[in-house]
Amino acid sequence: MEKELSSKESLAIITEMIGKAKREAAGDGSFQILLWGWTISLCNLGHFALEKMDYSQPYLVWLLVIPATITSIIYGVKKGQKARVKTHLDIVLNQLWIAVFVGIVIVLAFMNILKFNQSPVILILAALGMFVTGTLIRVNQVKIGGVILAIGAIIAFTLPVIDQYLVSGIAIVLGYLVPGYYLKKSYRERV
Repeated sequence: MEKELSSKESLAIITEMIGKAKREAAGDGSFQILLWGWTISLCNLGHFALEKMDYSQPYLVWLLVIPATITSIIYGVKKGQKARVKTHLDIVLNQLWIAVFVGIVIVLAFMNILKFNQSPVILILAALGMFVTGTLIRVNQVKIGGVILAIGAIIAFTLPVIDQYLVSGIAIVLGYLVPGYYLKKSYRERV
């Protein structure tokens, strides 16, 4: 015969399940944040440096996005296959970042219409993704990363295109990499 749980025991189980779902959703989500943080900051800073050195094709540094995309997809598929349960939070975070990615692709497709001022717009999309992610997983450092990215967008809008790459690179380091390493550290401490 099954034992009836007291309200205190039920609440403890529910609280534990919510905490576990939050930990798994935040998980080591730092992998994707760090992968993209390093890739995009290196591309932005590399483009800026190559342009300043009068290299004729500074945009070639952006080819680094191709292996990062492949790595990201493979990691995501493998992680999805390993997941025992997909929580509502997992699904929302996944859909959020797909929407951010689609928004970035649209911006890149029309960057000539934007007169190559795509960096601030991309920073806004990334800021939204980070801020909402931080809100959903309840990690203020990730929300602050979103705020830093938004501030970077504001600054970048006031600068010539070449200087936008420098600002974007710095904003990605502070708004993606710092929160990503925080998540990685806190994830290791939780497991």
